[in-house]
Amino acid sequence: MLEKLKDGLRKAIDKIMLRADKEKIEEMIRDIQRTLISSDVDVNLVLQLSEKIRKRALEEKPKPGLTIKEHVINVVYEELVNIMGKESPKDFSLGNIILIGLFGSGKTTTCVKIANFYRKLGYKVAVVSCDTFRPAAMDQLEQLAKNVNIPYFAPRDIKDSVEIAKISLEKFKGYDVVVFDTSGRNALDQELANELINIINVVKPTEVLLVIPADLGQAAGIQAKEFNKLVKITGIVITKLDSTAKGGGALTSSNITEAKVKFITTGEKIDEIEFYDPKKFVARLLGFPDLESLLQKVKEVAKPELAQKIIEEDFDLNDFCEQIEVMQKAGPLDKIMEMIGLRVSIPKNDLLIQEEKMKKWRVIVNSMTKEERKNPEIINYSRIKRIAKGSGTKEEDVKELLASYKKIKKMINIIKPGRGGLNILKKIGFK
Repeated sequence: MLEKLKDGLRKAIDKIMLRADKEKIEEMIRDIQRTLISSDVDVNLVLQLSEKIRKRALEEKPKPGLTIKEHVINVVYEELVNIMGKESPKDFSLGNIILIGLFGSGKTTTCVKIANFYRKLGYKVAVVSCDTFRPAAMDQLEQLAKNVNIPYFAPRDIKDSVEIAKISLEKFKGYDVVVFDTSGRNALDQELANELINIINVVKPTEVLLVIPADLGQAAGIQAKEFNKLVKITGIVITKLDSTAKGGGALTSSNITEAKVKFITTGEKIDEIEFYDPKKFVARLLGFPDLESLLQKVKEVAKPELAQKIIEEDFDLNDFCEQIEVMQKAGPLDKIMEMIGLRVSIPKNDLLIQEEKMKKWRVIVNSMTKEERKNPEIINYSRIKRIAKGSGTKEEDVKELLASYKKIKKMINIIKPGRGGLNILKKIGFK
């Protein structure tokens, strides 16, 4: 997600890792400028940010306990948070939630994603399609909802979106959260405006969320402003952050309205949606860990004790075999590593472990003795030959598994308390 923005910011920070004098700070600021502008952040906003970083980094007295280097990193972190939204919304709103937006924003998929998000929190949820304009909209919502067993209402025989809304209120009476999908257009015309206003008057939602694709860049701010004038949006959902380099523009442009970004989607799967927290988001961009999100993600698919082992580096090949399944369910390994906050120079391909490779690794681990799984360091060349033969794989496959296991264990060790980015975040009060 936002690979260019992430890589650019981390390389900029690297400028001051060895020496945090005026020259290196200026180099870092120039790199941050280039990175943000290439991510479609407004130039004036970038210049304002640069000046604040420069002034604070060179003139402000470091907080007690911070080195000069850590002080500069803290300044960059805090100023990026300010332009990315400052603070996250305080809580999750229950009740009726209406999604609005133009064609191509991903409203229908997002509708089910948000419902599924709330269901994981333990709430009774349902989804409703009030989109009578796009022919395939109701089919799409029905299919997505069925896939995750969420109650839905998508009546193709009713052509009046307001009537659909009225019926659904009675149908899903007593539900904690009902998410409504609405029609879109290529532009916010009067017909769409009237329809949205009528639906909102009937549903009386607790939230009106504008869905904006990240590839709009700075234009996201203009769109947010127009919709806000019409219906007073309460929040923004940014989609497609995983597939564009313009995400920085969408995240920062939305701050021209009073509405905050509430959700971001990080992939195409139904569970690839997050409650947006600017502090955690910027921390991950800079390469600092988001252990809370990681633990939550892993807890959804694994035993609590395994989640703890992943964090504490207290795992052997027995656990690694189980982790293979966890990673497949929790998401791509590179996203897991991103949550851990790794800032090591490892080719992305080394982290992207395909499903077929994971299946092969399970067979290899199953071919090892209990002692070998418990103490992988005893595995020498003769043992590798035996394991490869017993698992029907190549010796290179066994070596690759052992190397990947050691690499992941080493990377996780980097972020244990008192080391690297985690220590810096604890010092500046980030939790």
